[in-house]
Amino acid sequence: MKILMVLTSHDRLGDTGNPTGFWLEEFAAPYYVFADAGAEITLASPAGGQPPLDPKSDEPDAQTEATKRFQADEAAEALLANTVKLADVSAEDFDAVFYPGGHGPMWDLPDNETSIALIEKFLAAGKPIGAVCHAPAALVNVRTQDGASFVAGKRVTGFSNSEEAGVGLTDVVPFLLQDRLIERGGGYGRAEDWAPHVEVDGRLVTGQNPASSAPAAQELLALLR
Repeated sequence: MKILMVLTSHDRLGDTGNPTGFWLEEFAAPYYVFADAGAEITLASPAGGQPPLDPKSDEPDAQTEATKRFQADEAAEALLANTVKLADVSAEDFDAVFYPGGHGPMWDLPDNETSIALIEKFLAAGKPIGAVCHAPAALVNVRTQDGASFVAGKRVTGFSNSEEAGVGLTDVVPFLLQDRLIERGGGYGRAEDWAPHVEVDGRLVTGQNPASSAPAAQELLALLR
């Protein structure tokens, strides 16, 4: 069982001058769900190398058992420091793909042609595709083989408008993910702010927020079993 995890390479929060990147919990929790199931994991990012970590996700109040485990795992840290360039990976080599969130993906993944083509190959091959929190942004410009929006008519979730307002970034992000998924024809579902919520539709798994990271990974794993 081979799983590809694709992280962001984007490190700036719009024009604020503040840093962003991937959210640690949204990487660490799925990583260990997959690793503990015996999966062979490859990490990739658009630029390759060390992806930027959102420093807020490394603060004490954002820590979970998974993040603490990662911080004590030298092998996992070394793997993360040397992600493969996205252009150098092939969908044929993997059984599933999973995109961790953080605000970074809102900037460098929606229009990334390499990422879009990769997801479309997973889609055409009937392989599971997962994304959590802001990472469903990577799906908004993906199309099916007949040219339709991938998310049209599908049950999906992702970081909600009210959660974005809660972190004060409604006017900073390039678009609101909930709105964009609905614009693309997705049947957007959600739970209360910050509560875990996962939508599974066919081979697509999406999670709403950081608390949804491990449950989304577990659902992706279930599709592989």
